[in-house]
Amino acid sequence: MSHTAPARNRPPLTASMWTSRTAVHLVLLIGALYSVLPLIWLVTSATKNVNDFSTTGAFDLGAFSLGDNLTALFAEQDGIFLYWVRNSVLYAVVGAVLGSLVCAACGYAVAKLEFPGRRTLFAVTLAGVLVPTTALALPLYLLASQLRLVDTFWAVFLPVLTNPFGVYLARAFADASVPDEVLEAARVDGAGELRTFFTIGLPMMRNGLITIVLFQFVAIWNNFFLPLVMLTDPRLFPMNLGIFQWSTRVTQFPQYNPLVITGSLLAVIPLVAAFVLLQRQWRTGLAAGSTK
Repeated sequence: MSHTAPARNRPPLTASMWTSRTAVHLVLLIGALYSVLPLIWLVTSATKNVNDFSTTGAFDLGAFSLGDNLTALFAEQDGIFLYWVRNSVLYAVVGAVLGSLVCAACGYAVAKLEFPGRRTLFAVTLAGVLVPTTALALPLYLLASQLRLVDTFWAVFLPVLTNPFGVYLARAFADASVPDEVLEAARVDGAGELRTFFTIGLPMMRNGLITIVLFQFVAIWNNFFLPLVMLTDPRLFPMNLGIFQWSTRVTQFPQYNPLVITGSLLAVIPLVAAFVLLQRQWRTGLAAGSTK
């Protein structure tokens, strides 16, 4: 006859104070406020004139001067802010699209094609993820100087077409979403590798490609140090570098304060719009990539 050992007296299982639903919601609320409050401050401050900055609180609305601030912003230095907007769009939009295609092609090749040194090449690419972009600024400047590209559009545009992290994501997306059987069927039908990539591989990687485009767009739009090193002509500056140059004059010339704040607000709007409009695609892409 078997007997069951007496059960030990254990305390009831209770959720930890730090992992309870209330604590998690509180942490998320703090994180949301940390992210949203600076944006709210930017919106309220963009409506103020020069005098309101010293007479009103951070989140108070003064005399509504947003229209005057926008007019002054686009008129300053013969409308140089429009050049900065154009440059940011060219750097970020065109660079994100072309750079994402390069990353997708590289990731697809590493994931689906057999060639000598494939693993070594991918290991070197992963090592590139660990290198901060600021550490590459000086070598890129010396290389651009040898090619006589310094202080030109190409000095900033060409380096942003490569992104090791984008290649890593593209490899994960290709592994997760492109079946080998479909590629073999295309090869049997006589399709070349380039045609197979553009007609089969790339459409299957669509959600992942949008995620890479979004990451590329944000990284290029916020790129500051590379243009600072490469450019001296103000007409080639992106928005963030141009606004920074104005911000250095605020202490001597307070009239630049509304221009800096209003310009910063306009610089943030495309990032917010991109995340809101593409949220379904990039969330799906991240979920697909996380399975690998």
